Order: sequence, then structure tokens, then C-alpha cells
Amino acid sequence: MIIRSAVFTVSSPSYAKCPQDRRPEYAFIGRSNVGKSSLINMLTGVKGLAKTSGRPGKTQLINHFLINNEWYLVDLPGYGYARTSKTSREKWGKMMRDYFLNREQLTNTYVLVDSRIPPQRIDLEFIEFLGSNGVPLTIVFTKTDKEKQREVMGNIRLLKQELKKMWEELPPMLLTSSLTGYGRDALLDQIETINQSLTQ
Repeated sequence: MIIRSAVFTVSSPSYAKCPQDRRPEYAFIGRSNVGKSSLINMLTGVKGLAKTSGRPGKTQLINHFLINNEWYLVDLPGYGYARTSKTSREKWGKMMRDYFLNREQLTNTYVLVDSRIPPQRIDLEFIEFLGSNGVPLTIVFTKTDKEKQREVMGNIRLLKQELKKMWEELPPMLLTSSLTGYGRDALLDQIETINQSLTQ
């Protein structure tokens, strides 16, 4: 897939306020500071499209970006940032549950996982939430350039082992690096393939 245009459309406080047209949506979510904004900027080729920050938990709303005037890339707030208040975490939880369980335009969810560290319980719980509710997902390992490849592959293997305890068939998985661009074509090709299947 060639990205010809990527335009910020709207930030919404709830799924009901999101765009009402029927374009397919591809949501990106992960633990705070997983490298989500950097990945989105790498995918679209637009530096600064998604705001990067050294401060976790900056994204608070559901952000829609219209890609090629055909589909939406949706930047969702990260989870697991401990320094937010209980009220904020509860508000986030309701907003995300409502989005994932009620948003008909949601076509696939990309769950970003930091490849540099062993599987985190919060990632496993979120993946299980999506799976148990029948939400299509792909696991995207980020920052694969940051550590020794043996450690990266070891962490990926551990995650697969944990998921196999709950899943009969594992969801698709992709490896990426925002720094080198690795995995960009594979991810965009997957979106293009899904889009094509929707029109058949």
C-alpha cells in the first residue's frame, strides 16, 4: 500500500462522537510509552502526525486520521500508566470498552507490545479482553531494533507461550521498528488485504 495522504480528522471523547461515515477503522493501542505515536508517524510517512512525547499517558482521546481518503487510522489512549488518577483510569476503561464493543466501523485492532521486555500481565489481559469479545486483532511488536535479537525473539517466544495457555489459535503477529521502518510494508499490506476483502 502506498500512503498518498494522511490527515488528522477529529479527537473524540467517546465512540458515539467518532466519525459517522462507514469507512473502515484500524485502531492502534498499547501500554503507555510503547512507541505508538512513532509507529503511526512511520507508517504514514508524516513526521509529527501523531504527537510523540516522553511523558506517558499523553493521548487522552480517540484520534482519527483519514488515510488515502479510504480508511481511518485510530490512535487510542495507552493503558497502564500508573500515575493517572483512579477516576481517569475508570473513565479510560469505560471509553475503551464502549469503543471496542460498540464501534461497528472497527475493522482490526493493532495491539502494540514492547519487544524489549518480557510479557507484561496488562498486555496479556488486554489481548484476552479483545479475544474473548471477538474483536479482530494483530499483535505488533515495537522497538525490535533496540535490543539484541536473541532477547527480542526470546520475549516474543515467551508471549506466544503465555497466549497458548488461553488461545487455540494465536492472532497474527508483526515485528516493527519505527527507527528503521522495518515491518511497515507488512503492516500496510495487511490493512490493504483486509480492505480489499471488505469490498468483495
